[in-house]
Amino acid sequence: MTTTTTTNEQTIRAVPFRALGGIFEQDDVDAAQKVMSAAVSGGSFFPLPEEEQFQKAFAAHEGSKFAVAVNSCGTALDLCMMVLGIQPGDEVITTPLTFVCTATCASARGARVVFADIDPKTLCLDPAAVRRKITPKTKAIIPVHFAGLAADIDAFTAITRDTKIPIIYDAAHAVGTKYKGRPIGAAGQGSCYSFQSNKNITTLGEGGAVTTDDPDFAERVRQKKTFGYVYGPSLRVVTEGFNYRLTKPQLATGVTQVSKAHRIITQKLAAMRRVHDLLSDVEELILPAGIEEGHGAHLYVVRIDSTKVRFTRDQLVAHLKTKYQVGTSLHYPIAWSWEAFATINHDRTACSNAERASREVLSLPIFAQSTEEELTYVAWAIKQSVAELRM
Repeated sequence: MTTTTTTNEQTIRAVPFRALGGIFEQDDVDAAQKVMSAAVSGGSFFPLPEEEQFQKAFAAHEGSKFAVAVNSCGTALDLCMMVLGIQPGDEVITTPLTFVCTATCASARGARVVFADIDPKTLCLDPAAVRRKITPKTKAIIPVHFAGLAADIDAFTAITRDTKIPIIYDAAHAVGTKYKGRPIGAAGQGSCYSFQSNKNITTLGEGGAVTTDDPDFAERVRQKKTFGYVYGPSLRVVTEGFNYRLTKPQLATGVTQVSKAHRIITQKLAAMRRVHDLLSDVEELILPAGIEEGHGAHLYVVRIDSTKVRFTRDQLVAHLKTKYQVGTSLHYPIAWSWEAFATINHDRTACSNAERASREVLSLPIFAQSTEEELTYVAWAIKQSVAELRM
């Protein structure tokens, strides 16, 4: 932490938005080192008994019967689209307030991406808006558990019951998230997780998993991620497949990371609650919903209320950075703002809530390791910035 000048009652200090979202400790280093040392001693980086150990631990943590470890959430989503048989002529409905691969996993299979609007309170995909976008061509729906808050699983389950359309959840933000007190890993046809560096747990910077209660779906995902293999008395290749596996050191650290996930989430959620309380009297801000037990505590996303301010989100971000050295991040630009969507077939109609939110959101630098001084300073800097930009 760097300190510089003093303004009013606070000393200016640097509070960056860190690249590592969780906690990486000596037991994680030891787990990877053990694998490396075995290789130095004449062992190998294959086979992967750590894979089964990690998959069992992660499935248990997320409340599902099966977990299939893969090398990113993006490949997890891609595998689910392949197993569902998504192809040209199909439509896949998702949210426009998400990381780009939630949508491009469908367009990569040739499908038309159909964006439906979000609930303005939760920032998750709105089930009622989804129903309005369903057509006979709709073959899958991909809600996102945004920032760690569970989407409306009951409502999406009802959509599947009424239409037979499978739900694949993007759970990149949702390790440890609960819906009505229960883990979300068994919801829908499958859930796709991320262990990328900025998530609450990481498998050495990249990684992912698909969870499900469906044994056939789990096996088909597993086959697709390992060259189409079926293991048995003799090796068989039964479908087209790829190599989407995690490595042995990644899997070993995955086991240690899962063991501390509850601690990371508990610490981070407490930090979020602290800032939530400190900002509760700033009328120009819309604070996130659901910052309570069951939230996965991936991101603390506030919004400027554009109906009450004359300044923009980008002006606030710049002011926080230049005057108060507080780093923020943006989750997310509206999905179709990426230049790839100039050629991707998609429907962006009737998404006014998402369009507004994408102009207003900013993610604050709150982490499991954040100190009381840092949390107090971040809240103070935001209040100061809002007051100064208000003038």
